[in-house]
Amino acid sequence: MKIKYVFALTVAILFLHSCKKETDQKSDKTIISHSESNLVKYAKGFDIVKNKDFNALILNPNTKEERHIIVVKPNKNFKYVQRGKQLVFYKPITKIVVTSTTHIPMLELLNESNSLIGFPNTKYISSVKTRKLINSGKIVELGKEQNINTELLIDLQPDVVIGFSIGNNNKTFKNIEKSGIPVIINNDWLEKSPLGRVEWLKFFGVLFNKLEKADTIFNTIEEKYNKAKNIALRAKNKPKILSGVLYKDKWNLPAGESYVAQFLKDANVNYPWQNSKGSGSLSLAFESVYDIAKDADIWISPGYYQSYSQLEKDNRHYKKFDAFKNKQIYNFTKKKGATDGILYYELAPIQPDIVLKDIIKITHPELLKNYKPFYLENLSD
Repeated sequence: MKIKYVFALTVAILFLHSCKKETDQKSDKTIISHSESNLVKYAKGFDIVKNKDFNALILNPNTKEERHIIVVKPNKNFKYVQRGKQLVFYKPITKIVVTSTTHIPMLELLNESNSLIGFPNTKYISSVKTRKLINSGKIVELGKEQNINTELLIDLQPDVVIGFSIGNNNKTFKNIEKSGIPVIINNDWLEKSPLGRVEWLKFFGVLFNKLEKADTIFNTIEEKYNKAKNIALRAKNKPKILSGVLYKDKWNLPAGESYVAQFLKDANVNYPWQNSKGSGSLSLAFESVYDIAKDADIWISPGYYQSYSQLEKDNRHYKKFDAFKNKQIYNFTKKKGATDGILYYELAPIQPDIVLKDIIKITHPELLKNYKPFYLENLSD
């Protein structure tokens, strides 16, 4: 991904004084230019500019929401300064609060689990390593469901809070920022490709001054994913795939430009809605889905259903599909952690190669004879 940026940074140096944290600001205008960067290959939600003096994240590049997050070479005497949409850190992050379980394994890959000091809904975290930190009191529970305990969070004084959606938490995030704690929105979930999602590892790499480490890890994951993708190309047949399930009388399934549809495309299968528009979900009438996919060979991701009996109990029409009759329905959500957090939602974004191999094994078993799926499991009776 090639980008051209010229930063005109107005840097206000913050001197930190005792417990009152009073600041004395001094302006220093610096013009920094960078002509080209190939550090981000797949992700669309951010770019990276690397310089001998700093690394910079450009969030939502080339849009009205564009924001620059600059991490200057480490200096123990400085903290950060914010000027409009520009946030400058004068040292790597050492204390962080994240709000999505997808952020947890990225911290672990960078060996930064100990930097995590707070998280809302810790019960959803399944990582054994991070659960030990929670149980020992090193990671504080910051609220339930959509409610973040801002008072408790402010008392923790993290260097930064990483949000995953503005939505319902917009007011909460604004209050946190007013207290003097910066908030950065991580939109990895909006990426349309599996490799685009996992590339947000580099986002954390910049914040922790571990970009080279993040890049190396990503390159390894990319290589494994592309290797699996090439294996799928050897398939002689393309089984027809159905996905999704009914919700409020509408069948929700992946749109053709979505993250999930990309997995199916890379697995070299016949997904009838592969060419549909949209990066989210399609909401279709039951009849429409049945007419197209009643003879589907395999049904993947039927919501949260764990058994054929549950499916049939909720809607007797499900058993009309060939995939139901032939017991060929598979789900990602059966494997759970110690506190019932679903492993797929936490770990899969950094393991796209494993997800892809799971799908290949189910749809083209002859190509991965000795492989056992990690996430995908057949529903129970």
